[in-house]
Amino acid sequence: MHIRRSKALIVAPLLAALVLGACGSDKKSSSDTAAPTTAAPTTAGAATTAGAATTAGAATTAAPAAADVDLSSVCPATVSIQTDWNPEAEHGFLYQMVGAGYTVDKAKFTVTGPLMASGKDTGVKIQVRSGGPAIGYQTVTSQMYADDSILLGFVYTDEGIQNSAKFPTVAIESGFNKNPQMIMWDPATYPTVKTIADLGKAKVKIRYFSSGAYMDYFTTSGIVSKDQVDGSYDGTPTLFVADEGKSAQQGFGSAEPYIYEHEVPNWMKPVAYQYINDAGWNNYAESIATKPANITKYADCLKKIVPIIQQSTIDYVKDPTNTNKTILDAVGQFNNGWVYSQGTADYAVATMLKDGLVANGADGVMGKFDEARVADLISKATPVYTALDSAPKAGLTPADVFTNQFLDSSIHL
Repeated sequence: MHIRRSKALIVAPLLAALVLGACGSDKKSSSDTAAPTTAAPTTAGAATTAGAATTAGAATTAAPAAADVDLSSVCPATVSIQTDWNPEAEHGFLYQMVGAGYTVDKAKFTVTGPLMASGKDTGVKIQVRSGGPAIGYQTVTSQMYADDSILLGFVYTDEGIQNSAKFPTVAIESGFNKNPQMIMWDPATYPTVKTIADLGKAKVKIRYFSSGAYMDYFTTSGIVSKDQVDGSYDGTPTLFVADEGKSAQQGFGSAEPYIYEHEVPNWMKPVAYQYINDAGWNNYAESIATKPANITKYADCLKKIVPIIQQSTIDYVKDPTNTNKTILDAVGQFNNGWVYSQGTADYAVATMLKDGLVANGADGVMGKFDEARVADLISKATPVYTALDSAPKAGLTPADVFTNQFLDSSIHL
């Protein structure tokens, strides 16, 4: 069943400090996953050995890059991007850039192909690396610090704040304007509940991954009480269903409402929800980030590739059909227990737009960060992480966490 992310970290010495309480689950691992090796591709449909990469579509010869999107002289030959979970529609703006003839490595859980900019070959490859179980539930930040071949990765703003002292990252494009993470409840059981604060007033039990720092903010700020939150959520619907609607639970607004209504046999009815962002923990999600040194080292590359990522987001939500086929193909080939349906993918894209998860920034630019918003989250997150013995950098400012310098201000939905 779906296991949804919890974006808080547990800090210990060295890179083990960055083990996640899960990008996808509450399980923890202290071992880093080795950088993917190149597997020999075989033609799709042919017999393959376990772990071998398979090629989707007809074999293609890389076309010369169009001059305006040519990345070959400024970017790595393969631009590797680390995600925080298995392939899903929330990652669609990355898979949108993967061209025909891509290969799927079933051992390393990667998808590699020509990096395309609205149908134009850029002259380099893109490799989308899965996270969650594929990397032992470690953070994207830990992977970037352990493996220099990873240029970019998903880093939520709160994760960037938390790790700013020892493992800083700089976000260069906001990915999601709103974090899809939410708290859901049964509207039939609680017809008057409209918000997370209402759940607090009604003293409803709320299950969440115990590593979720947002819940510490909710309890310390009085939105909910400490005696009503339960950190036993394991990513499955078991307890929510067994409680017959009496409890609330975390999830993704772009997935669980559809899954519970259409794919959980013992539920099969609507849930209501409120996003964590709308309750005060105003977090940018799946932002594209890199290590600080790369801002200078790869400045020419970032200047070209960030607008491509901006436009890819727009291209995907306007027509996700082909990209969702790539996502579902990767899920099927990985065959690692992650279940993902066409219906969930379609619902996700519609919800991204309807709920403003994917949206222009405050001034109308796709992927742009708002300085005041990040400053507000820093002020809220700093005491929470300090209490968790994971204090952010002293004197942290929004400029330490993100930059808008590579964005194309003409790109918008």
